[in-house]
Amino acid sequence: MVTDSVPEAQPGGFAERVRQRSRAIRSWLCIGLDPDPTKFPPKVPRTAAGISQFCQEIIQATQDFAVCFKINSAFFEAFGSAGWKALEDVRAGIPQSIPVILDSKRGDIGNTATAYAKAVFEALNADAATVNPFLGWDSLQPFLEYGGRGVLVLCRTSNPGSRDFQQLEIQGEPLYLRVAREALQQRVPADVGLVVGATHPDALERVRRLDEEIIILAPGVGAQGASVAQAVRAGSNSNGDNLLASASRDILYPSSRGAPADEARRVAELWAGESWRVKEHDGAPA
Repeated sequence: MVTDSVPEAQPGGFAERVRQRSRAIRSWLCIGLDPDPTKFPPKVPRTAAGISQFCQEIIQATQDFAVCFKINSAFFEAFGSAGWKALEDVRAGIPQSIPVILDSKRGDIGNTATAYAKAVFEALNADAATVNPFLGWDSLQPFLEYGGRGVLVLCRTSNPGSRDFQQLEIQGEPLYLRVAREALQQRVPADVGLVVGATHPDALERVRRLDEEIIILAPGVGAQGASVAQAVRAGSNSNGDNLLASASRDILYPSSRGAPADEARRVAELWAGESWRVKEHDGAPA
């Protein structure tokens, strides 16, 4: 279902909640919850209960600086039914004022996509989800029908191998730009956004030039080599807004020997402040 005009975000939907949260805490930092048990502190068990405990401690330590929390479902799914229970507990432990993105990169056809969307938006009550457009827009339609929820479409992902397909030329432009253009044309109840890796500042700039208002999730800050400042400068709009600089490993597993939760808070506070300083310097005054 495509039109020539770009729809506005739903009032009170994901995009507006993100903007309101950003203004309230003066940050554009998204914190990824990727609980890898092999990296846990010694006192945290490498179990489903352990990943729940670990994430809850990170949430408590960093929530003052997080515009969103992005939960990577794979680390929970690896523990089977106990992992799903841990995922539910972690989701429930995030304050209602903070939007939650389920990072599961779903994409399938027909009733399968409908079941995936129901799991994300009803069973887990996520505010947004990452989705894979490779099967075509009809495969995402069940997600797009959820009014006010965020549907973040993979566009130019942060991994090096993204160039294998996403850079291929399609009628004179790279595939990722074609995905971005078509995402912007979706007239649907959901708030459509894009995933563009912070590791590709050139792609962030090109995608942002297509539209000022769309929310862009930019993973890859920290361990993958991108900086908060780099992401915000390349991907925010003319006011310095609408770019979620997403970091996971450097916040969850800081290199310092201090208490893990304290160090996570320190890094989150540092990067949240950096995201807002770039906004105020390069964009319009807050």
